[in-house]
Amino acid sequence: MNKYLTVTAVAIIAGYVGWTRLSEPAPNSATALASVKVPELQGNAIIGKRVFDVKCAVCHGENAAGQDGVAPPLVHIIYEPSHHGDASFLLAVRSGVRAHHWPFGPMPPVDGLTDGDVTMIVAYIRALQVENGIN
Repeated sequence: MNKYLTVTAVAIIAGYVGWTRLSEPAPNSATALASVKVPELQGNAIIGKRVFDVKCAVCHGENAAGQDGVAPPLVHIIYEPSHHGDASFLLAVRSGVRAHHWPFGPMPPVDGLTDGDVTMIVAYIRALQVENGIN
């Protein structure tokens, strides 16, 4: 009986480990589309970076530099505040966005982010933009 319990336990653990690896995003080897200077972050931008790194970087790349063949850089003149206001980021997260500036295809809605999370993410993106001459 103990032999069967051991075999069952090993099978359950192996299945769990395999499932958790499948549920993690695959590491992305796509090339960054922008060179981004990172400022010393303050206040909400620090929180925004943490949230961005968990929810957004898988597509938009490290420091919002974009990824070739995946998603555009958010540190780009197209996303300056006068063209894409802060509310446009909130709408993109809530409802997704049809492709209109880039050839990457539509952006799907992003689950698991509150309006407050998006506000922090925008603070981070705006800090990156200012440091890179986009304001």
